[in-house]
Amino acid sequence: MPPKLSDQVIITQMTMQLMDEWGLDSKQIITLLGLPANVRTRHLDKFRKGDAFPESEVTRQRIEHIAGIADALRTSYPRNMHMGSRWLRTPHRRFKNQTPIDTMLGSESGLLEVRSELDCAYAWDKSGS
Repeated sequence: MPPKLSDQVIITQMTMQLMDEWGLDSKQIITLLGLPANVRTRHLDKFRKGDAFPESEVTRQRIEHIAGIADALRTSYPRNMHMGSRWLRTPHRRFKNQTPIDTMLGSESGLLEVRSELDCAYAWDKSGS
């Protein structure tokens, strides 16, 4: 069941705040969220100010993974909220020496790969163990 409009607006604003904290540009935000092709960079300010993201199963699933990544970063770096952004921008051997941001932007499987690296409970559940 899709969330109520007021919940969608809150989720949209929180997601946009997170994207800004991570230092993503407009094109990266659209790509990472899997927003529909008709969403332009100029729409992002409307999302920050109170419009909800367009209803899309792809976007909803990506937001769920992004929230999981953000939560795992907060758990990994509880004393320094800026370390999560730094970790996302540091090349990592598990991602073929790419940054986690570039890995996430590359494909949905890259998004899942980064989440699995950070969130062992998610990775364990995904493995079917």
